[in-house]
Amino acid sequence: MQSFVVKKGNSPPRVFKAVITATYKEHFAYRSQMAVSIFVHPIYFLVHYFIWQAIFQIRDTVSGLTLEQMLMYFAISSLTGVLSWDSSGNTLQRLIQTGQFITFQLRPVSHIYYSFFQKVGHRIMAFLIEMLPVICFYLLFGIRFIPAKPFWALISLFLSFVLSFLVNYTIGTLAFWFVKTDGVRRAVYLFTSICSGAFLPLNLFPYGFQKFLFYLPFQFITYVPVRVFIGHYELAGITMSIPQIVSLQAGMVVVMFLFNRALWYMGIERFTGVGA
Repeated sequence: MQSFVVKKGNSPPRVFKAVITATYKEHFAYRSQMAVSIFVHPIYFLVHYFIWQAIFQIRDTVSGLTLEQMLMYFAISSLTGVLSWDSSGNTLQRLIQTGQFITFQLRPVSHIYYSFFQKVGHRIMAFLIEMLPVICFYLLFGIRFIPAKPFWALISLFLSFVLSFLVNYTIGTLAFWFVKTDGVRRAVYLFTSICSGAFLPLNLFPYGFQKFLFYLPFQFITYVPVRVFIGHYELAGITMSIPQIVSLQAGMVVVMFLFNRALWYMGIERFTGVGA
């Protein structure tokens, strides 16, 4: 496993760059594991392609989306899932469970930032190995990866990246209380996939459920970035401009970060380093 030593006098940017580089090199040695996505995502898209093609034969739009926009929704949501995936929660749980987390208490870099930049390095490689081939496949079906508002789309994707990390990292933080969070993580993963719009656009759910989803942070992981990419946002009868919904997404990132820090400081007092 790749590792690095934080030398005295190293600035945080240099440390974080070292984390990104080390993580990239480590996972590049096992890049064949990522290549599975080259087959999984096209199959996932083909299933939706045939289903929605049949549905749109009898109607022109579904919840305001055309067939082209619906296919774009699933293509972009698939790529957003690849971009935002991370295992920070699982890694943190393992460190706490084995007691190895105590080593991070002795380092000058907070573990949350260390873990975040690990994700950055891992996802850079994922972009090259997983996303580029899949994008080429989507292009064969006429999917145009041209956002309506490129500037806001990039900001929304970045915020989705950060929020996904914070959600997963927060689940890992629960290991201070539960030690093993596998069951919680699987349950939250399923709930997040449904409530984020990864399986189905949220505006296809019943109106009452849409109102519930609007106040949860999960829509900002998938649904919001895709709607920003398409160029208009609507959920539960609420229509917002692109700058407004992206600003709300940024606010949710701040709220989730503060919630994680509060949970972290309560949990760190319970850590005893058993197993170290």
